[in-house]
Amino acid sequence: QVQLVESGGGLVQPGGSLRLSCAASGFTFRDSWMFWLRQAPGNGLEWVSSISSLASHTYYTEPVKGRFTISRDNAKSTLYLQMDSLKSDDTAVYYCAKDYQGRERGQGTQVVVSS
Repeated sequence: QVQLVESGGGLVQPGGSLRLSCAASGFTFRDSWMFWLRQAPGNGLEWVSSISSLASHTYYTEPVKGRFTISRDNAKSTLYLQMDSLKSDDTAVYYCAKDYQGRERGQGTQVVVSS
């Protein structure tokens, strides 16, 4: 079955950086578009970024453009999200997913941006 395991979250000061990872198994990762979503306290699930199967296309929600970078290593079946210039508004649980709605997603990793 599909397994997605996120890691790399934590507490970081505003302006800092984090790199999230997502280890995938149970499906053909190299053939799949992949997604990052997030859920801030009290809010619904929000799409953050997408990447095509060969990483030739990437997309970002407007608030993170220029600060976040999605990437993947198909040899390792791993998805990444490099997050720079973090803001308090980025505080959320971050999920990797096989679909943009997050119907198949991991357990999430908590990111807290606070001084």
